[in-house]
Amino acid sequence: MQPGWSDSAKTGVGTALDRGSRVWFTMAGGIVTEIFYPQIDTAAVRDLQFIVADGHGFFSDQRQDTECEVGEAMPGVPAFLMKNTCKRGGYVLNQELVVDPQRSAFLVRVNLAPLRIEKPLLYVLLAPHLANRGFGNDAWVGEFKGRTMLFAKRTGVDGPSVLALGCSIPFRKRSVGYVGYSDGWQDVRRNGSMHWEYQAAPDGNVALTGELDTGKGLTFLLAIGFGTTAAGAGHHVQASLIDGFELALRNYGQQWQEWRQGLTVAGAVDCGSNRLAETSAVVLRCHESKEFSGAMVASLGTPWGESHGDSDYGYHMVWTRDLIESIGGLMAAGAHNPARRVLTFLHATQEADGHWPQNMFVDGRPHWTQIQMDEVGFPILLAFAAERETPLDKRELAAFWPTVHRAARYIICNGPATQLDRWEQFSGFSVFTLAVEVSALLAAADYAAQIGDTGFAREARAVAGQWNAKIEEWTYLTGTALARSLDIEGYYGFVVPENPNDRPPAERFFPLPNRKEGSQPLTGDVVSTDALALVRFGLRSPHDPRILNTLKAIDATLKVETPFGPCWKRFTGDVYGESAKGEPFSGDNKGIGRAWPLLTGERAHYELAAGNRGDAIRLMHTMEAFANASGLIPEQVWDALDIPERKLYEGRPTGSAMPLVWAHAEYLKLRRSLRDNRVFDLPPTRLLAAEWNRDTDCFASR
Repeated sequence: MQPGWSDSAKTGVGTALDRGSRVWFTMAGGIVTEIFYPQIDTAAVRDLQFIVADGHGFFSDQRQDTECEVGEAMPGVPAFLMKNTCKRGGYVLNQELVVDPQRSAFLVRVNLAPLRIEKPLLYVLLAPHLANRGFGNDAWVGEFKGRTMLFAKRTGVDGPSVLALGCSIPFRKRSVGYVGYSDGWQDVRRNGSMHWEYQAAPDGNVALTGELDTGKGLTFLLAIGFGTTAAGAGHHVQASLIDGFELALRNYGQQWQEWRQGLTVAGAVDCGSNRLAETSAVVLRCHESKEFSGAMVASLGTPWGESHGDSDYGYHMVWTRDLIESIGGLMAAGAHNPARRVLTFLHATQEADGHWPQNMFVDGRPHWTQIQMDEVGFPILLAFAAERETPLDKRELAAFWPTVHRAARYIICNGPATQLDRWEQFSGFSVFTLAVEVSALLAAADYAAQIGDTGFAREARAVAGQWNAKIEEWTYLTGTALARSLDIEGYYGFVVPENPNDRPPAERFFPLPNRKEGSQPLTGDVVSTDALALVRFGLRSPHDPRILNTLKAIDATLKVETPFGPCWKRFTGDVYGESAKGEPFSGDNKGIGRAWPLLTGERAHYELAAGNRGDAIRLMHTMEAFANASGLIPEQVWDALDIPERKLYEGRPTGSAMPLVWAHAEYLKLRRSLRDNRVFDLPPTRLLAAEWNRDTDCFASR
């Protein structure tokens, strides 16, 4: 059977803060889903679940046949309670989930409460996907120091990776098999109880199954240990079972509570959810690497994971843009010096010519390789923001200057057009990318002036000024059919493709991926929300008539009203989302892009900049309402009629990523912006476009 990933609409994510524990876990759909080891970008387990049977026809799958409630095992800490109630009233399965902070092991304390079953049979099923792959795993039945266990192994780019599954009560039976053919789920479903006891399953998409000896107790501790050898993984299981759940939870919780004490999210504004703010900060921190400090992945999941296989790494990769947006959220929440870790990571992973990969593994290995110019500019803006929030001393300024200089030089030599816009779709003049490039060059000029490189400061400031003056020439589209229908002069386009012919920008064809050649829309027909970045970075006034015209076009074409408030789509013709029938996005370009909660946050920032504080607060409440019961904010929400059979409900999460770390960061920055009554990302006044002197064709110096 072809391997796939799990549901990406998570109900919980967690990890220990201790660097000695290199395990991350997720929950979705009523079960434990991906577990990551030894890096946050490397999945080791697809899912872990239980089956309850009685040998006389009763069969209950935890994922399909129960209703699940998720709660906290400790307040404000990413350790969870999961209560699964059988839909037929047969039992209640209670689980407490935590990572052992002392070692690489994941712990589940289980209590089975039979209701209508006299002698329940309980089975644990685990699907290894070691080294980010379902195929090529070896599984076997074994033991460590006299304790019976189940093992799996695979060798990846980081070397061998092994997991062991053990329990505080004995296994009555154990088996390993191939998913869909000889796994324990097939066995118990067909035979009513566990009949197969296969001892080995080499080189395949494998599953581990154990029947728990519930005669020895209905409350027990399950441990999954990880290592580079079977002995190492088995040792972590054994040691965690010896120490017990309470010690692990206490140490785990203490570390998280100490970290949370430095945050300033609670009470940041007199409106909004302190709980969601605290959850957002914890979610961000959960997505950081331990070995490669400062690396943060975009999400611990694979969008529409159950329809994607081994070749899809999902969002557990580092995108420089998402990383810097995310660390900005932690800075806004008052986390202690998170930017310094990220600046060091960026310094270490910058390519020799000054750019960063489109995305990368946490050790800096590139994955996708096209260039997004905003991802070259954002590190410069982070350095500037870090100096503003937690002033860098002269040594630190000098240490990071080569990174800033290389990045700024790359922008000057390779901009202003970009191979890919921020949504990784199109090449050309992107209004969002231009806003980042100009702001980054201004920040680099200021940085250069601080360390005494006045020559580069003048050069960067001059290029920024020239590009800033041409933004309208490159991206402001007038006289289009949409403009006429809205009775406006024009609006900022999304991405204006570079084209050597003489057609006006608005009349060039726009290469939407789901349109055949010759049937693409004109560039003037494509609208996005990206022009708001011109206001966010201080390059245009929120009251500029061109911005106001663009807002009319955005709201006429991309705004969606949900039961919880307004949300916006990314751009006209977006295909990244479920089909009209709710089928998962599969990469065949037949999807429909849905509404993104983070864009509600971006619009709220615009309203605050425009002096509409009340509107900004209302949009913040809308963003809060998009979070699920666990406080996780999704990448996209469903914006059509409900499709219950696909679990798609208007205004609720789709099958895309949840949590999206960037969305949580946007929420935290919005709270900080409202507290300060100033857009958090706005550069200091010495960088604003108001200093542009059109007579001298340069920015004024201060």
